[in-house]
Amino acid sequence: MINLLSPEELAKLVKRHGFDRYILDLIDVLKEDFSRWNEFDKIPRLAFHVPDGVIELMPIADKKLFSFKYVNGHPKNPLFNKSTVVATGQLSRIEDGFPLMFSGMTIPTALRTAATSALASDLLARKDARTIALIGTGAQSEFQVLAHKVIRDIKTVRYYDIDAKAMNKFANNMRSSDLELIACDSNEEAVKGSDIIIVCTACKQHVDVILNDWVRPGMHINGLGGDCPGKTEVELSVLDRAKIVVEFFDQSLIEGEIQRYSRQKAEKKVYAELWQLITGDKVGREHDQEITLFDSVGFALEDFSILRFTYQLCQKYHIGEFVDIIPPLQDPKDLFSILNV
Repeated sequence: MINLLSPEELAKLVKRHGFDRYILDLIDVLKEDFSRWNEFDKIPRLAFHVPDGVIELMPIADKKLFSFKYVNGHPKNPLFNKSTVVATGQLSRIEDGFPLMFSGMTIPTALRTAATSALASDLLARKDARTIALIGTGAQSEFQVLAHKVIRDIKTVRYYDIDAKAMNKFANNMRSSDLELIACDSNEEAVKGSDIIIVCTACKQHVDVILNDWVRPGMHINGLGGDCPGKTEVELSVLDRAKIVVEFFDQSLIEGEIQRYSRQKAEKKVYAELWQLITGDKVGREHDQEITLFDSVGFALEDFSILRFTYQLCQKYHIGEFVDIIPPLQDPKDLFSILNV
């Protein structure tokens, strides 16, 4: 039997567990899995670049479980009232290859991205960080802010998007929070006075969303929008000043902010992969004047973590629809008998 998890069932699960508790527990699962980094079979995601977008497969496995995610990125989709990103995912047993869960991954991707971003901020942002600059108020924005509230005493969010409707949507969704929400007229205005900068835009170009002149000592930047070749968000001179942390170097070199470096220079500039901070192999923030950058592109291990965590919660709370999609054969060699023709 495989658990088919719909968005409605996932929403029921997160509500049952509690959003903050779900994020905190997911961060713990991410820490556990990243600390086992060398136990995983992993590759950079497989990307198919298509007109106006990208379609990707993200597989990974340890000795017990295999997972993959199908995901797209089509920045023009909102013009046709469609989501920029949609995704599905599967979790399977290694021992026999049988699937355990098939899930919509659009919401889980937002949850795991937020949890991973918050985890990086916990390791790299100043302990006294109170103000977030949010550049891009699309589908990820509320998840990012609420996840960061779990790891820091966030008081203020300064936000900007080129789409006024997206800004209004964000403000409406966050109206019941206890945060001071400051709508800004530009990226620069949002960044001023902020401690943590979260930048997540959809434009598939090299765009300097964050300029070097705006970045002051002590800031931490989560660069989340750069996720394919030819797409970056942070002015190159910011990278030259920052302590840079990535998820998986080989993938980030293709898709992240560091794609503008040669491999040789990137190897010198990148301080660590995230797992090295989690295990203590390397120290995160070392002093309050450092400029730190989490150059995040999203990695399959994060999908693995949220799939196995969510599957455990589904079992605990008896949530999801359990169905047979594998033919129930009396004789495993007699597949034709299922057709009954």
